[in-house]
Amino acid sequence: MPKKVRLIGIPLDLGQVHRGVNMGPSAVRYAGLAKRLRHIGYTVNDIGNINVPIREKLLEGVYENVLPALQEASLWIYNAAKQAVEDECIPIFMGGDHSIAIGTIGGITSDTRCGVIWIDAHGDFNTPATSKSGNIHGMPLSILLGDGHEELVNIGRPGAKLRPEDVVLIGLRDLDKEERNLIKQSGVHYFTMRDIDEKGISRVMQEVLKCLDHLDKIHISFDVDSLDPIEAPGVGTPVKGGLSYREAHLAMEIIADSGKVCSMDIVEINPMLDMYNNTDDMAVELTASLFGKSII
Repeated sequence: MPKKVRLIGIPLDLGQVHRGVNMGPSAVRYAGLAKRLRHIGYTVNDIGNINVPIREKLLEGVYENVLPALQEASLWIYNAAKQAVEDECIPIFMGGDHSIAIGTIGGITSDTRCGVIWIDAHGDFNTPATSKSGNIHGMPLSILLGDGHEELVNIGRPGAKLRPEDVVLIGLRDLDKEERNLIKQSGVHYFTMRDIDEKGISRVMQEVLKCLDHLDKIHISFDVDSLDPIEAPGVGTPVKGGLSYREAHLAMEIIADSGKVCSMDIVEINPMLDMYNNTDDMAVELTASLFGKSII
């Protein structure tokens, strides 16, 4: 694995209606991500933020204007991700809401298959036909698998960017009824919080990695609302009963041991809802664990 990390800020909030996640990249930088990564041996290049449209400038953010703006932003993100891979860097994408993954995962899979570990309280598996809100941050995984708005499915290159067998969801605990059915029928692997409670995080993570044995690279799409809101309150869609501090660290450490981590999303941090910077500090600590920080 190359020891060069490229930090890419994506202050995108077009996928949902709550302001604040656009400040996520600044919060992660303020919490010292670059310093942590340098301390464990990485060369870090922070290229700043991708210029994305601001919701307030889209005629009050009405849906008809948001979709083309998100399409444009996703293409920029796609190209930035593709370029990072071509430059043999490990990109860490600092969001922004989870709709950034349409571009990030699209770009990193432009030349080769990649496993995806999607760590999230939600499935992000809705489609325009099943979504109650219409918010696209609840749809990126289905879009990446080829189901959703055609304009977003075809970002960068036509069609699906992932195969179901290359995807594992972890930490699920808040799904819409129809979304639940879509996940079951899709062929993706998934582990709910009940699985983690019954088996323990260590066994679950070993099973996760076994699901992706057939691939050499793994992208981590980490939504901070996968964590219990008692420990990480700075998210727009908190759900009780999430991963504990120690469970999350162990999960990241076990993934790191695989030696397959090639890229990462950090999404849905909302500093406006945080307390004492707990959420962005925890996100930085977990990222350091994912990239090799260990106790000894």
